Amino acid sequence: MRTDKQSTIQLILDTCLMAGKIMTESGSEVYRVEDTMNRIAENAGQKESVSYVTATGLFMGFRSSNYTQLENVTERSINLENVAIVNDLSRKFANKEITLEELNRKLKNITHEAPTYSTFLQILSAGVVSCMLMYIFGGTWNDFFATFFIGMIGFSVAFFTKEWLNIKFLDDFLAAFSIGFLAYLAVKFHVAENIDNIIIGAVMPLVPGVAITNSFRDILAGHLLSGTARATEAIFVAGSIGIGIAIVFKLFM
Repeated sequence: MRTDKQSTIQLILDTCLMAGKIMTESGSEVYRVEDTMNRIAENAGQKESVSYVTATGLFMGFRSSNYTQLENVTERSINLENVAIVNDLSRKFANKEITLEELNRKLKNITHEAPTYSTFLQILSAGVVSCMLMYIFGGTWNDFFATFFIGMIGFSVAFFTKEWLNIKFLDDFLAAFSIGFLAYLAVKFHVAENIDNIIIGAVMPLVPGVAITNSFRDILAGHLLSGTARATEAIFVAGSIGIGIAIVFKLFM
């Protein structure tokens, strides 16, 4: 009987931490992660759960037992689809539509069940976002197509640098440098007119807007440590982009 209770508690802990890790790695706010973990534990029969979430780790324990567990968070990105799927699964579990074992299994397979987009579609979308935002921010049609292609190239550099080298902030720096250099060449060879408009539009897919927004939401919700950590990371990303552009201006302008 004791073994069955231990196995059940361990399953609850594993499920809660898995859900929290997926949400944290996908860019969810800390208060939403803690609320989801506590709700899963409560609906599983552990009403006095304690969770503590930071940008780099998750802690979970129950007051009714001596069990406490830690889960590391090593990667962080923006994937709101995964956040929505975890929220949907936790609601189904709360409504008794799925069991705890099914919830655990579905969370393990979330990377396969979540809809994915091909690399080509992501790159194409980055180009569309770049040229459209360039025009919205006051650009002209003369820079439209140049911004479209430069935005795609910049996103491609960031994407493949992260895939091959996996060095934090280097992907944003190299992408920004490539964007600045290509924008300079486009204006020099009269393919486009305004280098500022091209750069402003093309760097938009790289800007950590969601991370900055979530960091302020965490700070306002009282999670000062996680909010500050997210804000610091977002500032470093923005700094990498700015340095990449600044080097181009320093060398060629």
